[in-house]
Amino acid sequence: MATDYDAPRRQEDESDSLDALKQSIPSKPKTTADDENDTSEYALADGPDLSDAELDVVVLPPQENEFTCVECFLVKHRTQFDHESSLGPVCKDCAA
Repeated sequence: MATDYDAPRRQEDESDSLDALKQSIPSKPKTTADDENDTSEYALADGPDLSDAELDVVVLPPQENEFTCVECFLVKHRTQFDHESSLGPVCKDCAA
């Protein structure tokens, strides 16, 4: 269907549309003391409760071809090295 962009636009009455919007907004329920102490908002919505799970993480020492940027604190490969500042090595991303 072709659209005539030169045709005048239809003007809607703003008071009618504002009233319609106000009616579509649901009323907010009053909060109670029980709602303030509810911690369910911090729980995972989907999935099991993992609060008691233990995680095994293997941390590798710094490799010979890696450095930690003093600006972003990320471990980068030596090919990302830009320059050495007074605080330590800086990567190309932070030097730009």
